[in-house]
Amino acid sequence: MRHGFLIKCAVLLVLVIGFDRLFQDAFSGTMIGVFAAAWLIALLIARIDLRRDRRAWIAVGAASVFAVALIDDPGLLAWALFWCALSMAALLPKAAAFDDAWRWAARLAIHAFSTATRLIGDLQRLARRSRGRRTNPLALAAMLALPVIGCAAFLILFAAANPLIAQTLAAIRFPAPARVIQWTFVALCLWPSLRPDAMVMRLAARLPDAEPALPGTSLPSVLIALVLFNIIFAVQNGLDIAFLWSGGALPAGMTQTEYVHRGAYPLIVTALIAGVMALAMLRPGSPSERHPLARRLVTLWVAQNLVLVASSALRTIDYIDSSMLTAWRIAALAWMALVALGLILICWRILAGRSARWLINWNALAAAVVLAICTFVDLGAVAAAWNVRGQTPKAIDLCYLREVGDGALLPLIALERRPMDAVTRDRVRFVRAQLFADLRADQTGWSRWTPRGARRLAAATRLLGPRPPQPAAIPKEGYRDCDGTFRSRGETVQP
Repeated sequence: MRHGFLIKCAVLLVLVIGFDRLFQDAFSGTMIGVFAAAWLIALLIARIDLRRDRRAWIAVGAASVFAVALIDDPGLLAWALFWCALSMAALLPKAAAFDDAWRWAARLAIHAFSTATRLIGDLQRLARRSRGRRTNPLALAAMLALPVIGCAAFLILFAAANPLIAQTLAAIRFPAPARVIQWTFVALCLWPSLRPDAMVMRLAARLPDAEPALPGTSLPSVLIALVLFNIIFAVQNGLDIAFLWSGGALPAGMTQTEYVHRGAYPLIVTALIAGVMALAMLRPGSPSERHPLARRLVTLWVAQNLVLVASSALRTIDYIDSSMLTAWRIAALAWMALVALGLILICWRILAGRSARWLINWNALAAAVVLAICTFVDLGAVAAAWNVRGQTPKAIDLCYLREVGDGALLPLIALERRPMDAVTRDRVRFVRAQLFADLRADQTGWSRWTPRGARRLAAATRLLGPRPPQPAAIPKEGYRDCDGTFRSRGETVQP
């Protein structure tokens, strides 16, 4: 046990030193993925129990995939998924079984909170053991007092007598307090994966089953509620079919745009609440679980919720057609697809008598697959390419493309080649030139270099040629907006 603890301490020291060397300027660039891979390898070296656990190797494989994503193009989502996979690999040898995603979400949350206390707790336990062996801190200080004080006194005297020693001592630089704080923070974050806290498993084991419950869910109450809910949802879906899907004429004073844009996200929240209520009303063992009419009414209600989700998606798509596509709207459509799948799984769970664990695990798996795909796909670049293909040059929001960053560079180069008026072309050229210069600056320094950025820079350089066209010069008393529009100093911009 002692050798294992020392190995983990040595691994921690190597990782902290590696972090300090890799991120002297900022926590950015492909070095994030390199550090993630080093962390994973160090975990395998330090944890014998992890290497012997076959289940943990599945999590190690997932962490390796996300480390590759971090190497190619680091992002917050890829880092979060990497941490979850690595933490699961660290915790799985301590778990008797995988059980369900609900408890694993709780374990990961408790494991994250243990970051601030685990290393400190282990050091306190080590100090208590040392006191038991009569090597307490006071005895250690008394033992070291003579050699330390004596050496310090002699060094001071020799420095006064020998300028070479004085220069050597003057050249010694102690680390800045901010750097010491950074080392401490990194050590606190890394240590729980090397020595997980047993409290994580104990607290998660006390959690109740993730089976929603509602008061007053007697059979008559459930039947009355389901009839009323189906009627209300039928009215909403009927209105959507008449005015949204069929394009019917709206009442006076209401525009199609107002009707379309207003309800996308509230309807999704409604569908989520309805799904939880459906599970609660037909809980296993409840009087309504096996009642034929209740099961039919719940099935009808879930089907109506699917229509509701489809209407939300159509509203979002119509909103995209009237304005533009963004990364968040792509994420919203993916979320709506997950909600629809969740409703289908809820219905199947009720009809087939599946357990809550089955439902949670399948929903978690679907969400994990979608999130994993998003780590390798630049949604901003997808949105930029879509907008450039589907809109006229004058209608494209160049400010948004600039916010997207280098993911919008190649679509902007394609946009610049399309026919347009001279003013719009100059604005497009200005935004493209800014993104090209930013990407080239990022890829010049190793601390911000990424393989995806290098590929984009190579493709942009090939398309633009050795002398890319430049935008018009900015007047002395003027500046350009984010969309490349000329402005005069002191000019008020209308929102």
